Amino acid sequence: MALVAFILVALVAVGSALGLVLRRNPIHGALFLVVNLGCVAVFYLMLGAEFLAAAQVIVYAGAIMVLFVFAIMVLIPGKEETGPDPRRTLRTWAAPAAGLLFVQVLTWLLVSRGPAPSGPPPTGGVEAIGRLLFSDYLFPFELTSVLLLAAMVGVLLLARRRA
Repeated sequence: MALVAFILVALVAVGSALGLVLRRNPIHGALFLVVNLGCVAVFYLMLGAEFLAAAQVIVYAGAIMVLFVFAIMVLIPGKEETGPDPRRTLRTWAAPAAGLLFVQVLTWLLVSRGPAPSGPPPTGGVEAIGRLLFSDYLFPFELTSVLLLAAMVGVLLLARRRA
């Protein structure tokens, strides 16, 4: 079952990556990137790294993509949409489908409650990641921050020359 889930998520990830590269509309490309980053979060969940999955969704699929979409909307003005909505019939089914999905998730949450797990906490928690990040991987972490700082300075210099 896990292999089937992995293959399905991998197909969605590859399809969204292809959609990101092949689409000409930058907004569609950004939305395909959100789907791809969501697939990466699902991969983290499959590996048992819940903290990394949550960080992936919050930081990348959330904050960074909002920044990308905002920049795209500001820098690339689009044309106004006029005329009738071609997807009106599909939009009328959106609310009932969302309600059905909500009922299914609620039912799954109520039915799947079992006894609390006993034993030692998993090793992939926040404490273990923090210890590794500031001991074994301190140099790569600091090197990454210096590279990001250099990239930001380069972008500021390039933007200043053009203005």
